[in-house]
Amino acid sequence: MKPEPGVEAARWLKQAEIDLMAARDLQGHGRFHLVCFIAQQTAEKAMKAFLYGKGEELVLGHSVGELSVRAAKYDPNFSALGKRAAILDRYYVAARYPNGVAPGAIPADLFNKEDGDNAVNIAAEVIATVKNKLGRLPGMD
Repeated sequence: MKPEPGVEAARWLKQAEIDLMAARDLQGHGRFHLVCFIAQQTAEKAMKAFLYGKGEELVLGHSVGELSVRAAKYDPNFSALGKRAAILDRYYVAARYPNGVAPGAIPADLFNKEDGDNAVNIAAEVIATVKNKLGRLPGMD
């Protein structure tokens, strides 16, 4: 059975909001590599929420930039947001895997508070924009 767009959007958006809380929790522990990765995941899930809310049935891919291009087909405001949020795509691999960074380095040593703060702020902006564009969703308070 095909899920109702608003219900599916709400599921994805709720998870994005919970992930954003987790990223903020990790900020206080100085785990900035994980903050950056979770911020990327947050924005990705929020973008997918928007696309599901617009009636798309299968939303694949992990690139916030590419998902923003798809979202801009429904609302051109996502074009500018996507350009700002695309920086999060850099964190998808590099913030997690030693082979995604320079030899001899590990992600835990490469990300700092400024990176984490910027990533969280962008993810929060994506969530706020999606919530604004989708309006009231079932089960979201």
